[in-house]
Amino acid sequence: MDFYATNPGPIDDSVLYDQEKHVSSAVWEGQERGALRCHEHTSKLDQWTLTPKQIELVKKAGFGYLRLIPAISLDNPLISALVERWRRETNTFHFTVGEMSITLEDVGYLLGLPIDGDPVIGVTYTTCDAVCMKYLGRAPDSGSTSGGMVKLSWLKETFSRCPEGATIDEVERHTRAYLLYLVGSTVFSTTTGNKVPVMYLPLFENFDQAGRYAWGAAALSFLYRALGNASLRSQSTISGCLTLLQCWSYFRLNIGRPRLNHDPRHDRFPFVFRWKGKHTGPTTNRDVAFYRKALDSLKPSEVEWCPYVNISDVMLPEDIRDNLILGRSNTMLICFDKAERHLPDRCLRQFGMRQPIPLDVQQWERKSRGVDGGVDLSGKMETELSEWSDRHLRVVDVDDDVEETDYLHWYLKITRKLVGRPIPISSEFQRMNAALRDIANVADMLSIHGMDEQQIHAVTRIRCLAHECLRDQIGNIMLTDITDSDQNEVDKKIRGKERIRRKGMGVKRKRKDEPGPFPLQICLPSTTDMLDPGAQMCNVENNDVEICLPTGDDSDLCYMSSKVDGNGIDDSGFCQTVEEVDGELPQDGLVSGDIGQQNDYSVLV
Repeated sequence: MDFYATNPGPIDDSVLYDQEKHVSSAVWEGQERGALRCHEHTSKLDQWTLTPKQIELVKKAGFGYLRLIPAISLDNPLISALVERWRRETNTFHFTVGEMSITLEDVGYLLGLPIDGDPVIGVTYTTCDAVCMKYLGRAPDSGSTSGGMVKLSWLKETFSRCPEGATIDEVERHTRAYLLYLVGSTVFSTTTGNKVPVMYLPLFENFDQAGRYAWGAAALSFLYRALGNASLRSQSTISGCLTLLQCWSYFRLNIGRPRLNHDPRHDRFPFVFRWKGKHTGPTTNRDVAFYRKALDSLKPSEVEWCPYVNISDVMLPEDIRDNLILGRSNTMLICFDKAERHLPDRCLRQFGMRQPIPLDVQQWERKSRGVDGGVDLSGKMETELSEWSDRHLRVVDVDDDVEETDYLHWYLKITRKLVGRPIPISSEFQRMNAALRDIANVADMLSIHGMDEQQIHAVTRIRCLAHECLRDQIGNIMLTDITDSDQNEVDKKIRGKERIRRKGMGVKRKRKDEPGPFPLQICLPSTTDMLDPGAQMCNVENNDVEICLPTGDDSDLCYMSSKVDGNGIDDSGFCQTVEEVDGELPQDGLVSGDIGQQNDYSVLV
């Protein structure tokens, strides 16, 4: 742990080559983004009323089980912590115990969507009117569309109830509207709000043909892309089938689980019915940091590698049961422009197999759909489509004599073991500051008598670097990333963790109703040989707040600012109220050249 406290990995960045873009780098630097906004729009699905004929058509199209899944309360902090462990370079979660992933097997068990069949791909659209008129019989008003997307609310208001005595054409149109709403609110939910692309509509033209698409593979591809996007440090939202993600975590990880639903009505296929979605204990403190800490310390005993092993095959539909082997296929998952690699060879323990060192992941270009209407993506994704067509030939198998210790030794070098810091940044700053101070003291007290010119130059260089680093540490790290919007939080931390001294003698105190916040005065120490012990460097006026970093003596180096921002500090703001040594004190408050015999830089946090 001592090593990972300062270097969380990867030691070898040949696999996780995008680490600097990943949210875990931001978290390590103290840049918290909080819980992600989770977009899944299932709350109003039960407001649709389907006739028996519509239900028959929905089953033909391959969504007979998905329509039965109720809305599940999402645990945003848990989902956010899982996202921090997702790596788009490998399409796997990187946990302390090894890699894990959501596979086609999980989609089959949990959602009941077809995981084998034709790829979900077709023509893109930038307008809605023509395609809606053709497949729904009416076009939405201009306020219900945005480019090639239509509002879910318009679909529900217009088609949620099929009129009695409707013709077969009207029934099919209402059913297509329902299917578009169903996929747009669940497996293909977007971060744009309550909208769904109309490009899926033509796939529902013929319901028998719709049932031959690999909707489960498309749903997983969509979720992979959403996880990859959300894992970037710049993102704050996530979409896709988050019910699948959350229930996968419940089955696989003993972290944040609700009660298992033993009601016989819920012991049925698909298996998301097994979870009530309510926690057994208090959840007040279950924020992202809580789950992050739990995942950072995840133990093998908290992982269920094979949660479906006791499920009887009799409970599975034949088409799902016969294709579960595709869970071990190294193939390409396709959902229009979202082509993502399915790499079960990196998590074979999920299939009851031993894990060898996996093959290198070939980097691939993540394509986005064309902006022009009428673009058929099939012509742009020939390589991806070829991989999917060979999916049954790409099923992974391993020898029984695989030694997993080789894998774990390799894995620890290529992974990011920790997301959260085991030692707070403030404590690390203290430790680093103390080490730099020791170096500066040794360099200052080192006698140069008898040294040659090269050695003297080296000692002088060490002195300069040590003092420059100390200045940067105190001047920049302590104040970086403080913004106006953070001022209240900064004031709270200052009052609670740092030594505060208010000097208001002879000065009228500000009233509570007068505008604030008070300007801050940061007092930083200087070298003792520069100072008159009786001198008072910090002249505080107007009841400004003075933050003093104790140095073991009475010397302080002052910095005045009426506004602390995220750009560090301006050296020109340092006070020069002490008697100057040799007639001059540099603007940054530090003496260059031969510094005194003892320096005491310290921080109180």
